[in-house]
Amino acid sequence: QVQLVESGGGLVQPGGSLRLSCAASGFSLSNYAIGWFRQAPGTERQGVSCMSGGASSSYRDSVLGRFTISRDNAKNTVYMQMNSLKPEDTAVYYCARRRDYFCSDLGPLDYDYWGQGTQVTVSS
Repeated sequence: QVQLVESGGGLVQPGGSLRLSCAASGFSLSNYAIGWFRQAPGTERQGVSCMSGGASSSYRDSVLGRFTISRDNAKNTVYMQMNSLKPEDTAVYYCARRRDYFCSDLGPLDYDYWGQGTQVTVSS
């Protein structure tokens, strides 16, 4: 049974850091791309980063240099380290499995399994 479970969200001040985790079960991360998405109230879900089955990564421009996606194959877990957080990063963050080994354009299509989400709030 495929399952994705996010954790690590919380309340942080602007400029602070958080590390999100996405624990996967029922499949190997080496065979699928995993994406991180976020959705703020009243907005569409947007892609933040993606790691391919081969561990290549991509990011949306607004987080480039601040967020880093990584993977621990032994734990079958994907992480996203978020530094220099801004109030506009506030959203529910989701990880999802893409129906492919490769990442694409960070759009939310072509993802078949989603986690339940974890809230990230950046506020003073």
